[in-house]
Amino acid sequence: MNQILNALPDIPRLYTAISEWVACLVYLMSISCRKPPKRTITVLVVGLGVLIGVQYWAGSLPIAFWIFSMCVAVACMYSIIMLASSMQALTGAYVLARAFVLAELIASLHWQIDSFLRPPTSTIHAPASIALLVAIYGGCGFLAWWGERRNFGVGDIDPPGRSVFIAATISVVTFAMSNLSFVSTNTPFSGRVGLEVFYIRTLVDLCGFALLYAQQEQVRENQASAELASINARAYSQHREYMRSKENLEAMGRLAHDLKHQIAALRTEIDPERQSRNFEELEASIQRYGSQQHTGNPVLDVVLSTKERICADSGITLTVVADGSLLAGMTPIDVSTLFGNALDNAIEALKKVDNPDRRLIKVALFSRDRFAVLQIDNTYASHLNWKANGELATTKRDNVLHGYGVKSIRHIAHKYQGEMTLRAKDHWFHLCVLLPMVNGQLKPTAASATL
Repeated sequence: MNQILNALPDIPRLYTAISEWVACLVYLMSISCRKPPKRTITVLVVGLGVLIGVQYWAGSLPIAFWIFSMCVAVACMYSIIMLASSMQALTGAYVLARAFVLAELIASLHWQIDSFLRPPTSTIHAPASIALLVAIYGGCGFLAWWGERRNFGVGDIDPPGRSVFIAATISVVTFAMSNLSFVSTNTPFSGRVGLEVFYIRTLVDLCGFALLYAQQEQVRENQASAELASINARAYSQHREYMRSKENLEAMGRLAHDLKHQIAALRTEIDPERQSRNFEELEASIQRYGSQQHTGNPVLDVVLSTKERICADSGITLTVVADGSLLAGMTPIDVSTLFGNALDNAIEALKKVDNPDRRLIKVALFSRDRFAVLQIDNTYASHLNWKANGELATTKRDNVLHGYGVKSIRHIAHKYQGEMTLRAKDHWFHLCVLLPMVNGQLKPTAASATL
């Protein structure tokens, strides 16, 4: 026996096209890297018409062209996703695999329920059938969007190539297994009765979608773990730099103090004007290395003093007005990481500024309405690469290893229940960190207090 008993009619081509369109809409609404609304709407409207046309065209072809026509429909879905978003090609393929399985699931589930509930004398154009179509397509689309927005709505979608391959494999296997009964009923995995065939198809599509959902959950967790590990590594690196700088500053302070006494003694013995002028230059040089910032926070003093020397060597003017007492409650490693990363980013940007008079950094730490406010402003010359979600992308070639400075700053801001904002205007880059104060101190969140 190689025929399906009591076979149900094929899913109408129009319904298949609508399910594919709904799946594209779900993922375009879930991701944060969409094109402007006007373009997205235009792509969706045109895309719906193209999908309907492709499905009716495929229906006029011999059954031997079934796989080919499915490939054309999938290509149309991919075009809709790519034209309405700013994703990379590989990322678009990853989203397409999920959208295709979702489209198969919605179409199969609706047709199975509709065929079971619809009276023999009724048609698919009856009001009850149309209402069921809207309810199932809309309900499934909403549930899928509600679940996927958590996976795709925050940050960039950047799945590894291996994950894209796995998603594509799951999609192909799901499609093949769910449609196996239509190819042959003489297999251990095929159904032989109409409703049974569609039950198998719906169940396999549901399992495929669940696998893809679980895969994205795992990818997201892996990325979050890798990002947190990189942030922590950068934090400890900044802290080690702070400890080394503290030791160097203490040693240089003692050296400067001793040299001042030696210079004073030499001045009494050497009278020529030229010799005196040389000693004055030497004293000024020693004074620069012996000076330190005094903000009221010893950790911040070390960080600012270290960065001040780096700025002086690089021809950068650093201006600081900071009340370090506002950082009471913040751990030393967070203080060094917060200010170290912020100033490192500013110094890196200013190294690309050719005009020495434009190499400026302004640091301000003050209180305002029960908030500690950190503002760091610096000029810049190179083009800023803003991502679609408003984040600033690194300008370094190795964007895998770099770009965690800003993430570290944001992580610390969130740790103390605050927020970080970035803004650029008139070739000035502005970083602002707003931290709420409780009883005059910064309080970390309970979840991050032990990190």
